[in-house]
Amino acid sequence: MTRVDRPRSRRSCLAVPGSSPRFLEKAQGLPVDQVFLDLEDACAPLAKESARHAIVKALNEGDWTGKTRVVRVNDWTTPWTYRDVITVVEGAGASLDCLMLPKVRDAHQVRALDLLLTQVERSAGLPVGRIGIEAQIEDAQGLVNVDEIATASPRMETIVFGPADFMASINMKSLVVGEQPPGYPADAYHYVLMRILMAARAAGLQAIDGPYLQIRHVDGFREVARRSAALGFDGKWVLHPGQIDAANEVYSPTQEDYDRAELILDAYAYVTSERGGARGAAMLGDEMIDEASRKMALVIAGKGRAAGLIRTKTYAPPAGGGSFAE
Repeated sequence: MTRVDRPRSRRSCLAVPGSSPRFLEKAQGLPVDQVFLDLEDACAPLAKESARHAIVKALNEGDWTGKTRVVRVNDWTTPWTYRDVITVVEGAGASLDCLMLPKVRDAHQVRALDLLLTQVERSAGLPVGRIGIEAQIEDAQGLVNVDEIATASPRMETIVFGPADFMASINMKSLVVGEQPPGYPADAYHYVLMRILMAARAAGLQAIDGPYLQIRHVDGFREVARRSAALGFDGKWVLHPGQIDAANEVYSPTQEDYDRAELILDAYAYVTSERGGARGAAMLGDEMIDEASRKMALVIAGKGRAAGLIRTKTYAPPAGGGSFAE
């Protein structure tokens, strides 16, 4: 089975209605990391068939340079899923990175998509296994089974939180998707987000936060995004161009943190080398760094590089060698 290098940058994941040629064209010029062309909630039942063909045309003829290209198919309880997969993958599989499966409740649903994808790839002469899977958790059962879902297929790339359906499934007292329910003094989504994050990280996947529906309230979007970013989420859905810059900023390290991470990596590489004394720890300014520091720095440096940050500070070994750096 052919696999791609993972993970991809997914700070901003733009939802694009597959039934709208105007939005399909406009999305190509927006500075997002990922676009997902939607055949599910954004398409009325009577528009789904034509939307499949519009998506195939857009993937094959559009310019999606620098973007991860995803199509969200309908969930397995509907009559549309298998035809979504066949039409899109046969028609534009070479121009597709992932399929997103909504309302995932157990691992069997992921395995079913994997099997269908494999058959279509073989039939179409595509590399088997190259197209990844994103699984969307949208109800209580899906959350309970999230560990098995995360490891259900080698195609798995992300676990995505779907807040609207999830709120309904647990009878949460709120009609504002992404905002805290009235009467609860803490963060009502903390457990859900952490549960998804643990399952994703244990399986080596990315974790993506869901949408914030008040599209004109950018400050509100930023505040909600900061919560999941602080936990370690890799990105968030955006529903409007006005949310893109905020998402890209929130899920990227600051220039200062990125520079510091690169310095830690350089300093640790030096002090553990023969020239640097083959030691396991060093001082970088006022901070002692060791192997644990290196692991944390790798995360920040990786995110900074993926975001296109350029380092502004250079590491210089201390005069005379040794294990201490400035």
